[in-house]
Amino acid sequence: MTRYVRVCTAVALLGAALAGCGDGRPAPASAASAPTSASASPAPAGSTPASGSPAVKGPPTLAPGADGLTPVFVRGAKAAGKTVALTFDADMTADQGPRAAEGERFDNPSLIALLRRLDVPSTVFMTGRWAEEYPTQAKAIGTDPLFEIANHSYSHYAFTADCYGLPVVGKERMADDVRRAFAAFKTAGARNVVPYFRFPGGCYDDTARRALAPAGVTAVQWDVVSGDAFATDADAVAAQVLAGVRPGSLVVMHCTRSAAPVTEDAVRQIVPELRKRGYRFVKVSELMKP
Repeated sequence: MTRYVRVCTAVALLGAALAGCGDGRPAPASAASAPTSASASPAPAGSTPASGSPAVKGPPTLAPGADGLTPVFVRGAKAAGKTVALTFDADMTADQGPRAAEGERFDNPSLIALLRRLDVPSTVFMTGRWAEEYPTQAKAIGTDPLFEIANHSYSHYAFTADCYGLPVVGKERMADDVRRAFAAFKTAGARNVVPYFRFPGGCYDDTARRALAPAGVTAVQWDVVSGDAFATDADAVAAQVLAGVRPGSLVVMHCTRSAAPVTEDAVRQIVPELRKRGYRFVKVSELMKP
């Protein structure tokens, strides 16, 4: 029987385009699909040429798992100390163009502006379709050193069956879907792009991990679910995050006004409180360092 990794409870199928929604209790992975923390050895991002001149190293990644499966990163190692990574999913499915044309907003520029004002380094997991719909914003995020863009697929279709009502990408098209998203970021002019991937809906299995191997990405999940998807109470979202954060935590939130309208207000509470507790905000690329 296929075993799925699910990190959120099912929400209304209305716009099931959001990942990471739920009650904040990440489900354990199966032994065959066990995710790792930064205590796993990162794969080398560069090599030393024959001339002896060291190559420029890119962002850290994790080594492939058994049988070449795409590695999965969930949180930083304890050695990371009081660091925390806030991540934001910029979701838009491949078929939501007409809704955007009618005025539905899948972006959240005021949230990005708030992160800049508060000086919070962040990783934005962006779909390729989002980058195509909002190329100016994608470029602005992807050229600001405060941020890095990671891959959330092109289509935001599921990589397993029965994933909260999302359409499903066939395994033969999974790696191409990821590559298409990277191409969309490049077309938009984003430069700060990292080789990380977040499964739509947080759903994956070994078949998906194997199919993604040719894309050369490290999958990134989370250990703290904000519950901001479809939420209407910013105080509750903030309380859930503050209760869940531990040293090295990785928090999933959203950058989508129409389906996560209180995220900005929650961040206004989360950031000063965590700083008061002694936490330092980092991007995923820093949290992944050994």
